[in-house]
Amino acid sequence: MSKWRNSFVFAFGLAIALLVGWVVFPRVLYSHKHQPLDFLHKTHAEKSGVADCAECHTIREDGTFAGLPAVEKCAGCHSERVGESKAEAILVDSYIKPGHDTPWLVYARQPANVWFSHAIHVKRANLSCTECHSTYGESDRVRVYEVNRISGYSRDIWGHSMSRLRSAPHEGMKMSDCENCHKQRNVEVGCLGCHQ
Repeated sequence: MSKWRNSFVFAFGLAIALLVGWVVFPRVLYSHKHQPLDFLHKTHAEKSGVADCAECHTIREDGTFAGLPAVEKCAGCHSERVGESKAEAILVDSYIKPGHDTPWLVYARQPANVWFSHAIHVKRANLSCTECHSTYGESDRVRVYEVNRISGYSRDIWGHSMSRLRSAPHEGMKMSDCENCHKQRNVEVGCLGCHQ
């Protein structure tokens, strides 16, 4: 009887440990933050005809990525309120009129030891933005920004599945994801090609 009891206690303890490790720990590990305002890519694509990511997320002449658009880019259409949305009111009143850039939380910001060139991937390799960023440009909602309390990096870097099982290649931007993409395309890059 004691043998069965010990086995039951062990199985119960293992189940609790797995539950904590796979369900509770990720909820504790990541804090949730909201973007400063709701920006809907889909709405902008439909109403303004912006169909290409590069219209707002540009690559400079020297090949470096300009990243998120400056407030001047938004001011081209939103120098005054165009609609009735709360998000647009915040954009115009809090950022455009005072000339402050919107403090966006960047889902894809890489760790400090990583050097990544959008120009090489987009211009030379002809990769589409969706290869790494999925169809986020077609989104009709703003996702909650999840930040790792220990590393300070977005959950998008590590992927949303603790098991690393995923349904699409763009779900995570870990080193192994980059290595797998390079292997699929027969591109060899040494350590210093990505790390400095």
